[in-house]
Amino acid sequence: MKVIVGLGSCGIAAGAGKTYQKILQLQQVEHADFELKKTSCIGMCFREPLVEIIDENGSYIYGNVDESRAVEVFEKHIVNHEPIREYVVKTDLFKTEDNNFFDDQVKIALRHCGYIDPESIEEYEVNEGYEAIKKIADEEMKPEIVIENIIKSGLRGRGGGGFPTGMKWRFARNSISKEKYIICNADEGDPGAFMDRSLLEGDPHAVLEGMIIGAYAIGANGGVIYCRAEYPLAIKRLNIAIEQARDRGYLGDHIMGIEGFCFDIYVKEGAGAFVCGEETALIASVEGERGMPRKRPPFPAVSGLWKKPTNINNVETWSNIPWIITHGPEAYAKYGTEKSKGTKVFALAGKINHSGLVEVPMGITIRDIIFKLGGGIPNGKKFKAVQLGGPSGGCIPEYLADTIVDYDSVNATGAIMGSGGMVVMDESTCMVDVAKFFLNFTQDESCGKCTFCRIGTKRMLEILERITKGKGEESDIGKLEELAYQIKDNSLCGLGQTAPNPVLTTLKYFRDEYTAHITEKKCPAKVCKNLITYTILAEKCTGCTVCAKKCPVNCISGDRKQPHLIDQSLCIKCGECFSRCKFDAITLS
Repeated sequence: MKVIVGLGSCGIAAGAGKTYQKILQLQQVEHADFELKKTSCIGMCFREPLVEIIDENGSYIYGNVDESRAVEVFEKHIVNHEPIREYVVKTDLFKTEDNNFFDDQVKIALRHCGYIDPESIEEYEVNEGYEAIKKIADEEMKPEIVIENIIKSGLRGRGGGGFPTGMKWRFARNSISKEKYIICNADEGDPGAFMDRSLLEGDPHAVLEGMIIGAYAIGANGGVIYCRAEYPLAIKRLNIAIEQARDRGYLGDHIMGIEGFCFDIYVKEGAGAFVCGEETALIASVEGERGMPRKRPPFPAVSGLWKKPTNINNVETWSNIPWIITHGPEAYAKYGTEKSKGTKVFALAGKINHSGLVEVPMGITIRDIIFKLGGGIPNGKKFKAVQLGGPSGGCIPEYLADTIVDYDSVNATGAIMGSGGMVVMDESTCMVDVAKFFLNFTQDESCGKCTFCRIGTKRMLEILERITKGKGEESDIGKLEELAYQIKDNSLCGLGQTAPNPVLTTLKYFRDEYTAHITEKKCPAKVCKNLITYTILAEKCTGCTVCAKKCPVNCISGDRKQPHLIDQSLCIKCGECFSRCKFDAITLS
């Protein structure tokens, strides 16, 4: 019997470390005969901590296994071989209420995450690990053939722009230089895109192997993994994997006996600047300079790190490479659409029942991701929109939820694929407030190099702040649009060029909400504090005085057992009275 505890960052945050220690303690006290192992994120973050038990009958994944539940699972399943069906979230032996989370997934990038010990190169090797680079060596595949395989697979960069990966490699291959570099961009700043972190924590060797293959294909001799320092567990496991790969001969001189192929990798810790997700800003940071974008051309494939030809792909892109070489480009290309092949990892967050990581074939609809895999919207509320593509992405409304997930279809809505962040919103979400939230982030993260990005986003943010405070003017909508297009057209890098997307898409699909804020001085979603009013209904008020006692500014008056009143001139709209009333006597309008 094997007992495997998910110890990715999400699991540890939910208490998986304590769960592991409890099971270990019980094993030692009871002298129980089973193998206790660690793995990383399984993807089902909404059920963490997760524990998998593999016995003679099959596999059972238990959810919400805190210390007390761990004791129960230990006693009933591990010791007495009696699975607890109501706690099982996934098994091949019977249906569970969470089956839909897995049913439509196709795991290629995430193929090992949650299944192997990420700190064990032996487990990676047993599961097709380093078979791709061995295949290249055994079949004496020329670099051009490797590149052709990647082109045939249809793999496009999973970091946002979606540029064809094989074509990118070919440009770097054709650059004449004895010194070339490979970079893994693991610093993308999309708050929803924790898939990069999860991949690094759960399957670091897949990323290394992808980079090794890429280095062979373009003729690189040095590699850098640029990872934000806020990912300590990912950095720890990467460094362990790098040392293991060196010991096995997968890194170093004459890799796999391939004459002249010498390549090594090191981890460069970044400071977490959002702009360093842009290639040239990342390169500047690696070189020890401030992370700011550079003019292109020349492109990194011609003049990148240390002014040498450089190829940059993100974590998810690199992790797909070994699978494509091992299984063939046709096997990968059978998934997806004509122009967007393969699978894509998404991080589901926001107003959704099943938050976590999913990997789906390109071509699935946004609606299926949200309602089948994601389990729909909590508390019976209506789906309103999804923000796709990170802080610089766009908001797609409910009536476009049948849009398929591929680069062209998503871009047509005004959103971007980005690195896969998918933030779901329900009817209680104010879209003007959402636009302000994301623009506040991108404005704060602007490196300041471009006037349009530095000043333009600041002016847009000021307008949005006025609108949400009830001080907006009818001309503000036109000003927002004019500024947005100027910023998109004149900013140097992708951060500035895409920063206005949340504003432009909310203006496109939810203009009525902007109008309500400006002309009616109302927030339809009742979110913007300055535009809401709390009122006590005399017919429902029992005069219990709770609201008056809890009001921080003493703006509620009334005798005991008599209806109370709110002095609107003093009310600070804190909502304390609304949350405290047990008789639904306070309305929000």
